[in-house]
Amino acid sequence: MSGSERSGATSVWAVVVAAGAGERFGGAKQFAALGDRRVLDWSVAAAADACDGVVVVLPPGTGEAPDPVASPGPTPPPTTTVTGGATRSASVRAGLALVPDDAHVVVVHDGARPLAGPALFRAVIAAVRSGADGAVPGVRPADTIKRAAGSAVVDTLDRSGLVAVQTPQAFLASALRRAHQGEPEATDDAALVEAAGGRVEVVAGDPRNLKVTTPDDLALARTLLGGRAQAPAARVGMGFDVHAFSDDPGRALVLGGVTLPGERGLAGHSDADVVAHAVADALLGGACLGDLGAHFPDSDERWRDADSLALLARVVDMVREAGLRPANVDCTVVLEAPRLAPHRADLERSLAAVLGAPVSVKATRAEGLGALGRGEGVACWAVAQLQPR
Repeated sequence: MSGSERSGATSVWAVVVAAGAGERFGGAKQFAALGDRRVLDWSVAAAADACDGVVVVLPPGTGEAPDPVASPGPTPPPTTTVTGGATRSASVRAGLALVPDDAHVVVVHDGARPLAGPALFRAVIAAVRSGADGAVPGVRPADTIKRAAGSAVVDTLDRSGLVAVQTPQAFLASALRRAHQGEPEATDDAALVEAAGGRVEVVAGDPRNLKVTTPDDLALARTLLGGRAQAPAARVGMGFDVHAFSDDPGRALVLGGVTLPGERGLAGHSDADVVAHAVADALLGGACLGDLGAHFPDSDERWRDADSLALLARVVDMVREAGLRPANVDCTVVLEAPRLAPHRADLERSLAAVLGAPVSVKATRAEGLGALGRGEGVACWAVAQLQPR
């Protein structure tokens, strides 16, 4: 991938922070073996695939080591190493000092997060290009969160507004440099940019993007990496979605990414495209990646009126990161009206263009049974076959 393909009209550089001593791990975790390379090498390779240049921040005493970030694969963009400081923020500043002055976007990534995929890098970089000062991947906590003082529970927090933040984190280069003026300290760079008055957005994170902190984390990373390091077997996933018709006369009916003119639209947080949603869930199920609601919850305003084909494209990226690709998808749409037959070919072409695989769309009626039979909404079942990439 050329620099222009990586960054489009703006220059993007990465600072990969790998200067820690690994006290909880019992050694320099960033140099531990993971698959056919080291933990750090996976992180650097991911950054190199997304950026025009990479600065790797290493612990004292390793800066002169021969080729400390060597990894197999295509020739990466320029990669520079520098010795880190006593704190994480100091190490980021050491790396930032080597980023060219004309860089427009800087991505900061932990060297101990080896499973971050290209979709995460693209998402945070795109958010900055769209006007944010910074962007971070966030995962909503599934567990109840309590605040404790010693062993005593003090409070139970409302988790609806909480996210666990990961790297890579992308920033407007000028905003990141400004946030580091005066050598402040924080656990991540987003906190510094926020404190300096910058606007930081949250994009959907990846629950598999773990940070290697203990030997148990490394063992888990090896298990998760199995989907990339070895060709997985073929998979099959099933998806289902249903939406009621909307009372809003201005809402369009969108099925499979195709707008059916003059028809009553469906109610939903996004564009309520039941066909695209069912296909996305089938793909996620086949790849064992959860469901659409976990990645794009209807409680998140970012997805209000979202284009479901764009969400489906992001799901395809996630599936490919897991070492799989769509082989074919079969859909059955249940609706009383309108007739889908005149639009089937358009739906199939629309979905196939996103998946890069054949798609079959069939339609049937519920024969007057239940809410679907009364014409109160539309449902779709989808089955997807996934093959190793």
